[in-house]
Amino acid sequence: MKAASVTLITLAVLLGVMAAADALAHGRRHHGGVRFGVFIGAPAYWYYGPRYFYPPPYYYPPTVVVPASPSIYVEQGQPTPAPLESYWYYCRESDAYYPYVKRCAGPWERVPPRPPS
Repeated sequence: MKAASVTLITLAVLLGVMAAADALAHGRRHHGGVRFGVFIGAPAYWYYGPRYFYPPPYYYPPTVVVPASPSIYVEQGQPTPAPLESYWYYCRESDAYYPYVKRCAGPWERVPPRPPS
């Protein structure tokens, strides 16, 4: 297979050389007639510069802008303390209030505090 391809290429080259020599020899005498030859080589292409690939245009969807919700500021005053469940404790046996009397012989009575008059 390899020998056959080498032989075929050699014959083609020799045939081309002979045709070119015959054409050169007869070209100067200007004899008419039809001549046949074998062209060996590659066609020449002119170089037109680099070919750039331009991708198809990309569709960009419209931008959706969502307005930000306004900031809500809640002004907080000073925290009010929970009302203290404060009571005065009254002792009937000693007719006095705690802390003036430390011990009471009877039960202590819870009395709502009264502002001074």
